[in-house]
Amino acid sequence: MHFDHSEKAFAQASELMPGGVNSPVRAFQSVGGTPLFIDHAQGDKVMDIDGNTFIDYVCSWGPGILGHAHPQVIQAVQKACSQGLTFGAPTQKESELAQLVQQAYPAVEKLRLVSSGTEACMSAIRAARGYTHRDYIIKCIGCYHGHSDGLLVKAGSGLLTQAVANSDGVPEGYTKTTLLAPYNDEKAIQQLFERYPHQIAALIIEPVAANMGVVPPKPGYLQFLRKITQSYDTVLIFDEVITGFRLALGGASQYYGIQPDMATFGKIIGGGMPLAAYGGKKEIMDVIAPIGSVYQAGTLSGNPIATTAGIETLKILMADPDIYERIDQKAKQLAQAYRKKSYTVNQVGSLMSVFFTNQEVVDYQSAKTSDTQAFANYFHTLLDHGIYVAPSQFEAMFISDAHDQKDIQKTIQIIQEYV
Repeated sequence: MHFDHSEKAFAQASELMPGGVNSPVRAFQSVGGTPLFIDHAQGDKVMDIDGNTFIDYVCSWGPGILGHAHPQVIQAVQKACSQGLTFGAPTQKESELAQLVQQAYPAVEKLRLVSSGTEACMSAIRAARGYTHRDYIIKCIGCYHGHSDGLLVKAGSGLLTQAVANSDGVPEGYTKTTLLAPYNDEKAIQQLFERYPHQIAALIIEPVAANMGVVPPKPGYLQFLRKITQSYDTVLIFDEVITGFRLALGGASQYYGIQPDMATFGKIIGGGMPLAAYGGKKEIMDVIAPIGSVYQAGTLSGNPIATTAGIETLKILMADPDIYERIDQKAKQLAQAYRKKSYTVNQVGSLMSVFFTNQEVVDYQSAKTSDTQAFANYFHTLLDHGIYVAPSQFEAMFISDAHDQKDIQKTIQIIQEYV
């Protein structure tokens, strides 16, 4: 394959945008080489500006559960575009989408639409603080909840300590009220609650971590989080930006049988358009303006184009619940192919990661043992054979309903022969 046009496009973009991209992982820095510039996509394929075609396991980082350019979604969006792109005023589509989310996710008694997962998580935490009148929050090391200042953090000198910023430009004060614990570590969470028994407003968690690679919760871990947060009157927030409507219609909450107090959504809820949401118990959501004192706003929140894409996508998923079994089975086929080559694989539903380490990956510390150079070599081997996976060891593979058996078997053959 050649990438001449992508190389020229990247050189131009690098003069116009920091790193030539509008989101850092797209720059291929962790794997080397030139990022693909995509021209168009259809089904489970993406086509770049050099005319190369790839089986796509990025799926726009998750929203492509139906594959690219699903005819029903495209037709509805085209119709919506002809009626106006944005009004900055209420439309019935906002309520229609909210009702679909409520139907699938009972913990969401009320919700607020926003435009990104970062905004959803930031706003959910603000609402939890306003509701509890407490300042501290707990997050797990390696879980990503967007790039807002109070969440863009890493561990300090000890694991059970206030966080420190892991980005320049974040004042120290923004991280003082963020507490960190390792993922899947019940003892660490217990110690934080014992140390700050009346100060923790919320515990936010990816119920299946998907930003240090895919890391599932250990048996009983989510149940433990539910119980301890109830004991300390702390709001439990499930960050379902990735897992929502992907693991099941009711996301990880349905998949594991745990009901949080609040949840955040993105990716699939917008059907590929910029859209996200946060919601939860009525009494918590009613602290939000204009009826409460917690302020949050957005001119393009719930815009008619994004809500249309989300409505159509959720309708398709609800009309065909067998989709989850289909994509789960395809993911299991791929996982088994990797395991036959002795790779460490974590797979939950249609989420999967391959780690280049000999140990089980259960948290950020064990994920970091993966050989990132080996991953880079693996990435380019797949790319050279027409397979596009995320250009980072610490991102997920996504399987869609558009991945047919022909392409799954082709992928397995390439894994067996070249990886």
